[in-house]
Amino acid sequence: MSTSMLRTTLSRRLPAAAHQVRHAASTAYVPGGPIYKGTVNDPTTFPPPSRSHGSYHWAFERLLSAGLVPLTAAAFVTSGTNYPILDGILGISLVMHSHIGFDSMIVDYLHPRKFPLIGPIVSWTLRTATVGVLVGVYQFNTNDIGLTELIARVWTA
Repeated sequence: MSTSMLRTTLSRRLPAAAHQVRHAASTAYVPGGPIYKGTVNDPTTFPPPSRSHGSYHWAFERLLSAGLVPLTAAAFVTSGTNYPILDGILGISLVMHSHIGFDSMIVDYLHPRKFPLIGPIVSWTLRTATVGVLVGVYQFNTNDIGLTELIARVWTA
C-alpha cells in the first residue's frame, strides 16, 4: 500500500517540479558557467570587428617573420659595430616577433572571457616584460658591444 501511495504522490508532484526546474534553468546561475539568455535557437553575438585583430595584424605578423630572415643574414654579414642602426632594427624585430608569438599564445590559452582575472594579468605582465626587454636591448646596443657583436664573439669563443 505504501508503495502505490508513494507513486501516486510522486506522479502528482513530479510534473510540477520538472516545470520549475526547466524554468529555473533558463534564468538561474549554472555552476561553472555564465547565465545564458534566450534559447538555443537565438543567434550568438559576435565581437565588433577590429583592424588591429584582423587582417592587418596577420599581415604585419607575416611581414615581420619573413623580414627577419634577410635582416638576420645582413646583420651577421656586416658588423654590428659598423652598422648600429641595423643592429637596433634586428633587436627590436626579434623582441616584437617574440611578443606577438607570446601574445597569441596567451589569447589562445588564457582568454580574458574564460579567465577574467588571470588573463589580463598575464597580458599586462607580457607587455611590461616586452617594454623592459626593449629598454635593455636599447641600452645594450648603445652602451655596450651590441647584439650581433655579442653573438659573433660567443660564436668564435
